[in-house]
Amino acid sequence: MKLTEQQLKQVDRQVKRLLASDSYYGKKYRELGITGVTSQEDFEKLPFSEKNDLRNAYPLGIMACDEKDIVRIHSSSGTTGTPVIIPYTAKDVDDWAIMFARCYETAGITNEDRIQITPGYGLWTAGIGFQAGCEKLGAMAIPMGPGNTEKQLRMMIDLQSTVITATSSYALLLAEEVEKRGLKDKIALKKGVIGSERWSDAMRRRIREGLGIELYDIYGLTEIYGPGIAVNCSCNSGMHYWDDYLYIEIIDPITGKPVPDGEPGEIVITTLVKEGAPLLRFRTHDLSRIIPGKCACGRSYPRLDMIQGRSDDMFKVRGVNMFPSQVEDLLKLVDGASSEYTITIARDEDHNKDVMLLTVEGEGRVDFNEMSKQILDLFKSMIGMTPKVIVVPIGTLPRSEKKTKRVVDYRGV
Repeated sequence: MKLTEQQLKQVDRQVKRLLASDSYYGKKYRELGITGVTSQEDFEKLPFSEKNDLRNAYPLGIMACDEKDIVRIHSSSGTTGTPVIIPYTAKDVDDWAIMFARCYETAGITNEDRIQITPGYGLWTAGIGFQAGCEKLGAMAIPMGPGNTEKQLRMMIDLQSTVITATSSYALLLAEEVEKRGLKDKIALKKGVIGSERWSDAMRRRIREGLGIELYDIYGLTEIYGPGIAVNCSCNSGMHYWDDYLYIEIIDPITGKPVPDGEPGEIVITTLVKEGAPLLRFRTHDLSRIIPGKCACGRSYPRLDMIQGRSDDMFKVRGVNMFPSQVEDLLKLVDGASSEYTITIARDEDHNKDVMLLTVEGEGRVDFNEMSKQILDLFKSMIGMTPKVIVVPIGTLPRSEKKTKRVVDYRGV
């Protein structure tokens, strides 16, 4: 998908704004001799932005406007390394709320809904983003924040919340608690807006059935406003993204070259009007594709396919490269296997080899030993290595209020 004439002008304005600033990218562009963008070819010559750039610019080197215009900062939810801090102007905050309200509207949510917000507040963009969009829409916000499941369920019942917003991990925990306590006929939930991590079809099914709701994927990242830059509609044929605020290209993660619409690759995002911290050609490392053509819902906004994983979440055991998405695809083939699993990798120094333990939750109606053998056989044939497999009852593995960590690697720790 090529830049429109309007988008090209917007990118050129962003380049010139950066050049006029003393920001990290202003200096970088000046050093590279970049003066503007007048064509798609010029645009594709711009260097990629990376998360490491933002760490190198810590704390406010990314800021591309006068500090008096900054009204808020947010930071990414990562727990390692130098934090990433993103400054926002008042217009940035309002633009983000407008996009988020569009997400709610696209999901069929109105100002008559009661939206229970469970993602975290504070430096993380999630909670405040869900709330700002809710208020822009004119719906009732129930700003619970994460955790305190007892109170979440009480408010859900007493206030008759109609929409739940959550990570998929926490939505699953709530669904399991509602089922366990027999509360399904006491809640009034109709829809769930779920974000922050990739989730399997099995997990979707359990959340959908456990809470009795329609599910909508919402997409975003702190570096690019936060959640609310894309969402799927009722046609469930990809996520609409807001191309009046963002330009999205898909690249080959190895070569860095753009791929044609419809082909999978890494999402790269350019902010067209962001003031506080404009980012051009930001590599997200999220894997997806642009879906060609118009959606059956009639909206003209272009679409991204659901996120298929990350280009940087590959792990290697005994010379075999693997992605969590491969493990999830494999588990879909196993009767009784749930969506919940963990992978633990360690080094066996005595035998000079890496060892991998795959722990999977299984339904009680199936034989765990047989399931373990089936998973092991599939792993050998589909992925090409032999892990140790343990099947445990559903509910054994820990549930998270944020993103579930699927792979724990103790090598080199």
